[in-house]
Amino acid sequence: MLVLWCPDWPAVAAAAVAGEPVGRPAAVFSANRVVACTAVARGDGVRRGMRRREAQSCCPELAVFGEDDGRDARLFESVVRAVEELAVGVEVVRPGIVAVPVEGAAGYFGGEHGLLERLVDEVSVAAGVECQVGVADGLFAATLAARRSTLVEPGETADFLAPLPIRELDQPKTGRAELVTLLRQLGLRTLGAFAALGESDVSARFGMEGVLAHRLARGRSERPPSRRRPPPELSLAQAFDPPIDRVDAAAFVAKGLGERFHAGLAAHGLACTRLGIYATTETGEQLGRVWRCAEPLTPLGVADRVRWQFEGWLKVRDTSARPRSGVVRLRLEPEETVEGRSLQLGLWQASSAGGLRPSTEDEGLSGERAGRALVRVQGLLGPESVFTAVLDGGRDPAERVRLVPWGDRREKSAQADANWAGRLPSPSPATVFARPVPAQVLDESGRVVEITARRRITAVPFLVSFEGGEPREVLSWAGPWPVGVRAGAGHARSGTRIRMQVLLADGQDAEEAVLLRFEPHKNPMWTLEGKYD
Repeated sequence: MLVLWCPDWPAVAAAAVAGEPVGRPAAVFSANRVVACTAVARGDGVRRGMRRREAQSCCPELAVFGEDDGRDARLFESVVRAVEELAVGVEVVRPGIVAVPVEGAAGYFGGEHGLLERLVDEVSVAAGVECQVGVADGLFAATLAARRSTLVEPGETADFLAPLPIRELDQPKTGRAELVTLLRQLGLRTLGAFAALGESDVSARFGMEGVLAHRLARGRSERPPSRRRPPPELSLAQAFDPPIDRVDAAAFVAKGLGERFHAGLAAHGLACTRLGIYATTETGEQLGRVWRCAEPLTPLGVADRVRWQFEGWLKVRDTSARPRSGVVRLRLEPEETVEGRSLQLGLWQASSAGGLRPSTEDEGLSGERAGRALVRVQGLLGPESVFTAVLDGGRDPAERVRLVPWGDRREKSAQADANWAGRLPSPSPATVFARPVPAQVLDESGRVVEITARRRITAVPFLVSFEGGEPREVLSWAGPWPVGVRAGAGHARSGTRIRMQVLLADGQDAEEAVLLRFEPHKNPMWTLEGKYD
């Protein structure tokens, strides 16, 4: 297997869309942590997993971008097209990595070395991005070889993997972080040390997840090499009238197709690990791409890849590479399948006939109707138009609430109940503003109340007004409390945030509690962060 890897692709793609110069450090953040950064940013000390404030303190010139799988897939289409000019059977593992069977193409170009050189040149010229190429037995080993620009001879994959650190098992989107942490705690520091364990012992201690990782560490495929060729009826095709020429329309269609496609495979006890997406346009153009997945695809996974592929077809930067008309027919093909896993409903979602909870069936039907309505809104307004809230970890009320697009996984990025230093105690404000509202705090003499270098208020608050509104009397107050203070010289004010709770008069015999914030390291002024019920 040959793997072509574009380093730091999410950060490279984000910087390219924003028009940032190549030499400027850039990083992509998800849930306030670095998920990808450029080589220039790493040279300044930025690392994956860093918090945003820590990364910006290491590199003040850092360009900050949000995670966007659609953007990454759309820009990566030009790289995939460049690879397809030289080889057939290209499989997209994820935006940034493509895999190619090496035998046929290597013979055509006079050997593997010739193929590697041509691929690097073609991608650099046609797509304008840097890439690295590696060859090894199996996708996992070939990916690691690409990160090291190595060609591993046949049969030597286990020797190549043995000295590598055990953390290599935790590749993006694999979810093996907990397993890798446990292996390190047990003293297994390298892939070779893990591979030396017996498979029966690994199965007894770590279960199926450990067995799959153990196969990778031994240089074998994650799944046994015997593959079933799926029967033809498992392919799913659908015609469209009018043709699809917008990504939001494709996203709406993809959700229904993903559920039907997954249900058809599940009926035969199968799950898809390589998904072929093929489309025919109104003018007869034939479009196609194969997506390889480390884990069996869920209905949401199928829908995501259909949406990403339409992003690549319809929004590719090179307008000459876009389809000349809308898509009139779409076919989903299970290129590779494995034994599927049943998805069991929870016990408390059973029918009310059992007498467990009389309202459960009604609640399930109501939830299903609400889900269909939200999907309909997404189809009309776009996939980023409907969000649900996830209570996450953080110090500020705004940081603790993360909005997730409807249909995406509602995974927590940090423990909400962890001991967050400087976290606002309960109860949290009932209303948290997306953008802090400017406020003015005055003392009894009409002077502005500020924060001193020792993080104390200059006078007792007497009046508070918001955005030029009428001043309101302060009935009581608590604070101020500093958050994010850095110890040491030169950091007394950097990253400091001051909070103060204030109880205001609100009409006759009415009161209102608010949360105020003051940031000395920015434009020194008070802002309204939230309101309490």
